[in-house]
Amino acid sequence: MLDNPPLVTIHRGFKRPDAALIEEFRGAQTSHLADAMDGRGALDYRIKPADPANASFVGPALTCFAYPADVLAVFAALSEARAGDVIVCANDGFTKTAVIGDLAAGMMKNAGVAAFVTDGLSRDKAGIVAAGLPLFSAGIQPNSPAMNGPAVVGAAIDLGGVHVNPGDLVVGDADGVVVVPAQRLELVLERLRRVQQAELLAVERVLAGATMTESARKLIEQAKIVW
Repeated sequence: MLDNPPLVTIHRGFKRPDAALIEEFRGAQTSHLADAMDGRGALDYRIKPADPANASFVGPALTCFAYPADVLAVFAALSEARAGDVIVCANDGFTKTAVIGDLAAGMMKNAGVAAFVTDGLSRDKAGIVAAGLPLFSAGIQPNSPAMNGPAVVGAAIDLGGVHVNPGDLVVGDADGVVVVPAQRLELVLERLRRVQQAELLAVERVLAGATMTESARKLIEQAKIVW
């Protein structure tokens, strides 16, 4: 590294999706959303809610990158957050310290942040649950970080195997988190509705006693089977 990076770098001016379009995705099941995006879009399976009973959320991504063992980016993002934003914090999957705790979660809740998602770790689980903010991390770690920077807010990040741009739609439930690229929202919404309708029909068939899907049955019948 030739020079130390700036203590805090904030990129402003990204476009958030229309509020009415965001609401169309509220309550969507993450598995249905993944189906609507050709089976992709979900973050790494280890990123799970601190409180599965309070895991449902939807909102535009306010991205940030927190250097390992540092949380300045978390608070820099909070300073830029609008009500309804989802703070999405890449932390290089660092596992020696937490990147968020209950006090920060409580302040985000007070500011109207919809959720917090990180590939790093969290701490103070009981306090996080009490704060009432949907919070997803890769696990719990009591060790505390520093707040020295560098920090980046509002730039593209890679988190949990998914590229996330500021303004992308982030949807969570008890199963995990799915990211929908902003430029694909209307197409994915159309496909989501078809997936949801197909799922309803499939559930009805199972409740009526089905033991195999028609598509799977045909594939098996047509397969070259060796006994």
